[in-house]
Amino acid sequence: MGIFEVRENVFTYDNEPVRLVSGAVHYFRIVPEYWRDRLLKLKACGFNTVETYVPWNFHEPKPGQYRFDGMADIERFLRAAAELELFVIVRPSPYICAEWEFGGLPAWLLADSDMQLRCYYKPFLDRIDAYYDELLPRLAKYQCTQGGPIIAMQIENEYGSYGNDSRYLHYLKEAMVSRGIDVLLFTSDGPTDALLQGGSVPGVLATANFGSSPVSSFAKLREYEAEGPLMCMEYWNGWFDHWGKPHHTREADDVASVFSEMLEAGASVNFYMFHGGTNFGFYNGANCQLYNHYEPTATSYDYDAPLDETGQPTAKYEAVSEVLARHAGQSSDILHGMLPAPAERAAYGRVEMQEQANLFGQLNALSEAVRSPVPLPMEKVGQSYGFICYTTHITGPRPMEQLHLQEVRDRALVFVNDAFIGVIERATMEQTLSIEVPEGGAELRILVENMGRVNYGPYLKDRKGITEGVRLGFQFLFDWTIHPLPLDELSQLAYGAVEEHNQPSFYRANLPIEQPADTFIDMSGWTKGVVYVNGFNLGRYWNRGPQQTLYVPAPLLRKGVNEIIVFEQHGMKEPSIRLTDNHVLNGTNEG
Repeated sequence: MGIFEVRENVFTYDNEPVRLVSGAVHYFRIVPEYWRDRLLKLKACGFNTVETYVPWNFHEPKPGQYRFDGMADIERFLRAAAELELFVIVRPSPYICAEWEFGGLPAWLLADSDMQLRCYYKPFLDRIDAYYDELLPRLAKYQCTQGGPIIAMQIENEYGSYGNDSRYLHYLKEAMVSRGIDVLLFTSDGPTDALLQGGSVPGVLATANFGSSPVSSFAKLREYEAEGPLMCMEYWNGWFDHWGKPHHTREADDVASVFSEMLEAGASVNFYMFHGGTNFGFYNGANCQLYNHYEPTATSYDYDAPLDETGQPTAKYEAVSEVLARHAGQSSDILHGMLPAPAERAAYGRVEMQEQANLFGQLNALSEAVRSPVPLPMEKVGQSYGFICYTTHITGPRPMEQLHLQEVRDRALVFVNDAFIGVIERATMEQTLSIEVPEGGAELRILVENMGRVNYGPYLKDRKGITEGVRLGFQFLFDWTIHPLPLDELSQLAYGAVEEHNQPSFYRANLPIEQPADTFIDMSGWTKGVVYVNGFNLGRYWNRGPQQTLYVPAPLLRKGVNEIIVFEQHGMKEPSIRLTDNHVLNGTNEG
């Protein structure tokens, strides 16, 4: 049992002053077999604390259905940290941001058209209470007051950047305390007047999030937190990537210099991120600060962090370690002796796709159709992630007219009689295509991809699919057949020979290997889609870049035959992929 608390302007643990040098490591972005490796490297860098968010949507994928196994086994993660004698900061607030799908909120909340988010709205609070009834007792037993590693928990995340409902924040605080949370509680916000005013809670430690200018940032924090230790809860030492933009990097010397300033100020620091990991599956988020300026986050969450996406130390790791060693008056070599050996990598070479299954021929095998007069968004048909297909019949003949998708979220492929017509994207201002309907009419089919719900800012309420109807000219089109396509179960697909065409298709291959090792799937020559290895969704690829390869951790592979499935929306130069030992995060896969 230990007591972590605030005394005047310092943290203490069992009455002894302690400075927190923490790093963010998200268990939900790393395969469990690698958790201990990442935590060992954190400690070997000189850190004494690990911080993690807790994503609600990862633990309650459907209302009342909870998951705490595999990558969601947070208790296993906490035990690993405890075994390495690391403190743990947990941020279990309903909303986490984190460039994670919907900021960690469950998509099924949006099935209720009246739902209000992140405020004192009883239906929202009722769902939080049910979730906390499951989650918080699992965390409470790992608190330092119970002999565990957890020293602090967050009430809400950067709430001042969203709202100012103090009643809601107080409710969350009491929800935690009433369920046995008795460690230090805190909030974190950007260092501005509005953000600290909106996000702070009386009697709860306020911390600040920033990536530079520590002197002025801490000075602003001091205006609102007159006493207590200074802490940067998120030191943004890197940044995340959007599709179609360059891979973000930041010079190691600059990161080390700002970090050194914070240590000299006597502050505690949490590196966001220390190790980013991967947005496996469909869990990447998106940003949308202006209504139509939608930018989905890439699959890689490398973040240009001290440990790269694969868990290997970078120049930034060395620079940060040297700063810590210098302030401690010791050599960084002492701690580096704890570093585990690098994971083995393998280049398994070229793999030919051996079978193909056309999506439109498999719709009824993949899902149960829903009949509706209007195109319904995903949430209204009980779907959270993936794709959704809308089909209707248009009478003909009709001359060339404009097809309007009044609101598509996020990317629609349009087909007339199964012939590809074009793409309509939320991220562009152009929301129409010209189509012509022959005599006898035509089947209109629209395949929409959820590219990731907005995770930050004013457009958080982000329903997916077609949300405001479809028009041909001025005429709304009614009577739709809807196929929800979460693509979480592909065993029902019926494959045939590989053929050349431009329709969305699944391609399957077998990869025999002697020894599993970390590897990367190079998607050069493919256009856009998703890759599965042994049933595990690795995430999205897109020839817009910057990410060209998908990371495959060795634990996802097995000795013997491995199944690889690629769902390609458009087409490829050749029906083959290449497994390499080199990760490419700053390029395009058009080669």
